[in-house]
Amino acid sequence: MAKKPASKPSSDDMGSKSARTRERILNSAAHVLSRKGYAGTRMTDVAEQAELQAPAIYYYFPSREDLIEEVMWTGIAHMREHMSEVLSALPEDIDPLARINAAIEAHLRYELEISDYTTASIRNAGQLPEAIRVRHDAESSAYIDVWRELIQTAANAGLLRTDLDLRAARMMILGALNWAAEWWNPRRGSLDVVVRTAQSMVRHGIGTTAAAEEPAGPQRSLNPARKQRSTTAAS
Repeated sequence: MAKKPASKPSSDDMGSKSARTRERILNSAAHVLSRKGYAGTRMTDVAEQAELQAPAIYYYFPSREDLIEEVMWTGIAHMREHMSEVLSALPEDIDPLARINAAIEAHLRYELEISDYTTASIRNAGQLPEAIRVRHDAESSAYIDVWRELIQTAANAGLLRTDLDLRAARMMILGALNWAAEWWNPRRGSLDVVVRTAQSMVRHGIGTTAAAEEPAGPQRSLNPARKQRSTTAAS
């Protein structure tokens, strides 16, 4: 009896394979970009990380800049989505300063422990040419708005020092949190300690004396323990 020919992959299978390859390229680009920076990221490095031939990348992304632009946007978009999920899960009557504590933990863990995309986005934000930073900057502005609301809510509740410029305070907090991507090394210190230190510095730095001395809310991790960084790209 003659053997039946192998069935051809369906269009759905081909589409899934193509989507998986695209995601693998993005994951690899995020890994390389988070470590080598914008100037040091080469398509050959991305291809090696993705276990592909470099020309194959151009089937999915017309240029190096298009690939990097997608990684950068994904990083900040995922950070904003994660932050929204964390804040939405908090009790409605939680102290506004405790919400800021939760935001600090969510930001640091996502930046340092969970997502290569976010690390790449934070570390390279100032290096992008104007032509490929439009989407990233728009998403970054939306993320800053989350922090603007957190700090304004605390101020409205009378929990912040009245001598502060709220915009300056917000940008200094975000600057300090983002800079952790440049110096933190898991071999030289626990991320839990970094989180607690940042929370204490912010609470005592911007809170009124009375507010800063009150309990900061339950000291629990807001993210599951994850030692392996995220490898999920935007769809």
